[in-house]
Amino acid sequence: MTVDVLRRPALAERRARVAVAVLFFTNGALFANLLPRYPQIKADLGIGNAAYGLAVAAFPAGAIAAGLAAGALVRRYGSARVAVGGTLVTGAGILAAGLGGSVPLFAGALLLAGAADAVTDVAQNAHGLRVQRRYGRSIINSFHAIWSIGAVTGGSMAAAAIALDVPRGPHLLFSSLLFVAAACVALRFCLPGPDGEPAEEDATPDHDREPARGTPPGARTGYVLAALVLIATAGTLVEDAGNSWATLYLSDSLHASAALAASGYVALVGAQFVGRILGDRLVDRFGQRAVARSGALIAAVGMGLALAVPTVPGTVLGFAAAGFGVATLVPAAMHEADELPGLKPGSGLTIVSWLMRLGFLLSPPVVGLVADATSLRAGLLVVPLAGVIVLLLAGVLRPRRP
Repeated sequence: MTVDVLRRPALAERRARVAVAVLFFTNGALFANLLPRYPQIKADLGIGNAAYGLAVAAFPAGAIAAGLAAGALVRRYGSARVAVGGTLVTGAGILAAGLGGSVPLFAGALLLAGAADAVTDVAQNAHGLRVQRRYGRSIINSFHAIWSIGAVTGGSMAAAAIALDVPRGPHLLFSSLLFVAAACVALRFCLPGPDGEPAEEDATPDHDREPARGTPPGARTGYVLAALVLIATAGTLVEDAGNSWATLYLSDSLHASAALAASGYVALVGAQFVGRILGDRLVDRFGQRAVARSGALIAAVGMGLALAVPTVPGTVLGFAAAGFGVATLVPAAMHEADELPGLKPGSGLTIVSWLMRLGFLLSPPVVGLVADATSLRAGLLVVPLAGVIVLLLAGVLRPRRP
């Protein structure tokens, strides 16, 4: 370990950390200002459920279409500039979606916003990991926790605007200008210069990565990258189970009241936030590998027991265990991918982020098909299954530093 890792971060590095936190906050808040407006937009456009579903699917479709371009943009223009530029385009797309007077305009604006959001996501994580290397300790989980705070803030702003009968145009114009301006100010305090190769002092020797020992370097990198994609996707599968199915399962299958049914989603998101706040200290003390394995076991056992013995309180606790257990998985996979040898800067991070979004796109219909064929309880077995996948693949993550 070099002297740079042991020293206290300089003022410029501490300012850069705050700047990256602002970028994560604005990214979470921008889209969250639009989501509560969806029912109003659907009613104003006079469209049915099928057309509405296809229209809102434009956001993840745009993210998948543009996601692979993020690495090249970061290498050419720098992660900080790309993150702020993506924030600007995302804000414009969200404003256009809120004002779109037809289904094609609404869907096209969401496509643009989703594409820009995917680029912003890769760029802000790349810059966050660059700042983390300067710090010499884990800080990436705190950025993802701040993204959650931003999402809650954005949703609360939208709820307040709706309660006060503020029209969509002025509301979304104000929120877009506010958060784009915050991102532009943050750019001044990001780390200067181009994004280079990951720091050597943060690299883990190949013999510490399991179980790819004895394979050629190229094959080892490919195996580790594939495992990291699966680990990140496992985390997104659990998140989507809470987003898409927790309320429905509690209300329809377990006959919970409407207010109580919402507590499953709240429990998962709240526990995930707590896990990310604690995640950096846990990673520094025990290593990525041990934290991921412990979290996967908590998620698999907690949700497995909740599904085996279905009760409302037990299911709420099961979703909380799942959220806490997967809290560090996506940041861990992004960190490891950004450090893989033999890849251009940003390439590993881009691939993991892009394929991870496929999990968000594909998991709802897969769970829905299983639920229609059997039951939603069976469909939610995806949560403990995701925990098992992480338990099997966590050997590619870093052990505790000696």
